[in-house]
Amino acid sequence: MSIKEHNEGQQVSMRFVTLVSMVAALGGLLFGFDTAVVSGAIGFMKDHFSLNEVEVGWAVSSLIIGCIAGAASSGVLGDRFGRKKVLITAAILFIIGSIGSAIPTTFSAYIIARIIGGIGIGITSTLCPLYNAEIAPAKYRGRLVALNQFATVTGIFLTYFINLGIAGYGNDAWDIAMGWRYMFGFGVLPGLLFLVLLFFVPESPRWLIKQGKAAESLPILLKIHGEELAKQEVMDIKKSFAQESGSIRQLFGPTLRIALIVGVGLAILQQVTGINAVMYYAPEIFKETGAGTNAALIQTILVGFINFVFTILAIWLIDKVGRKVLLMVGSASMAVSLAVIGAAFYTGHTSGVLVLIFILVYVASFAISLGPVVWVIMSEIFPNRIRGKATAIASMALWAADYIVSQTFPPMLASAGPAVTFWIFGVMSVITFFFTWRIVPETKGKSLEEIESLLASSKG
Repeated sequence: MSIKEHNEGQQVSMRFVTLVSMVAALGGLLFGFDTAVVSGAIGFMKDHFSLNEVEVGWAVSSLIIGCIAGAASSGVLGDRFGRKKVLITAAILFIIGSIGSAIPTTFSAYIIARIIGGIGIGITSTLCPLYNAEIAPAKYRGRLVALNQFATVTGIFLTYFINLGIAGYGNDAWDIAMGWRYMFGFGVLPGLLFLVLLFFVPESPRWLIKQGKAAESLPILLKIHGEELAKQEVMDIKKSFAQESGSIRQLFGPTLRIALIVGVGLAILQQVTGINAVMYYAPEIFKETGAGTNAALIQTILVGFINFVFTILAIWLIDKVGRKVLLMVGSASMAVSLAVIGAAFYTGHTSGVLVLIFILVYVASFAISLGPVVWVIMSEIFPNRIRGKATAIASMALWAADYIVSQTFPPMLASAGPAVTFWIFGVMSVITFFFTWRIVPETKGKSLEEIESLLASSKG
């Protein structure tokens, strides 16, 4: 084969992998939609259902109860039935949840619908990055897995515009009675798009090999790697499966203990540094600075824009500078931003643009680091045979931390005040910096099998 023919083959391979990864990453779009839609609807729902602060937290965090259940079951279901079939089921659950959230006559009915949709989100948040990690070449795995986070922030950004458009369609009375329903109902469209496109993507080749279907995986790997590398990839994957038992107990043994600590630790730290408190409650935070409803929604769109732009930057950097550097730079910048925001609220200097500027710096710092990088590391750090179950455990920890933060944020904001609340998130960012520095390995440019060997040799 000539160099030209080889390069053309590689281009075809990357086109195939990128398209497939983009479809799988649409699961992140659903997550982004649900993250953002509630921030625009919650103020109107509070008036519609006459909610207290605890019920406001429950209106937001009920989704996450479903996410925890979805993440917890995704590993077992994905290992048994395959990544593709379970993702199709998740898309259907999301559509049901979107419809149910738009039409409830009682607050309890809304909660049930949100939990159903959350199960779908929990499944996609685990299996979409995992699927992309299993199908991507090592050289480009970081950016292809990070597409999931890019889809998430795209969903957030677009949904902020949708919320603003719907809120501006009628007066306050209409928004309280009907506007929030249209916000949730809009989720049916991305859900249907995801569902339809999933029928056109292949199953994960690593899952097929695990099921003893190497012959079915080879055509997929040929499209990804070309003939020279595909057969070697099949042998490497088979070898890694032969060396593993695939039991949960294996995760707690000395060989995989570091992987478990890194995966679960980063999952929790991603949430307790406060990002989803900002994303879920952004309009309410800006109202604390004296902004009116429309101004708060417009400032929230600016948050979404910064999140979007810096996630694109992260996708470009993640396979160039590596995972560890991005995590350390991002967490340090987040800590500084949160300290300044807390100080602004403590001193009462919130009427200008200071709080807005440092919230934007905080969001940018998260978007370039913990946002995409944590999902990438979670999807690549565990061995082949146990990857589904182990990633599900880490995702479940992430969603549990998200639930605690989103449920406690409104009462914490009301009782301790915004200054103390943001300082707590700042301390968590400092912990993230030192955790990354001391424990997290660099996985840039390594195959999944090489990462497995690296961690096995550094028993902790």
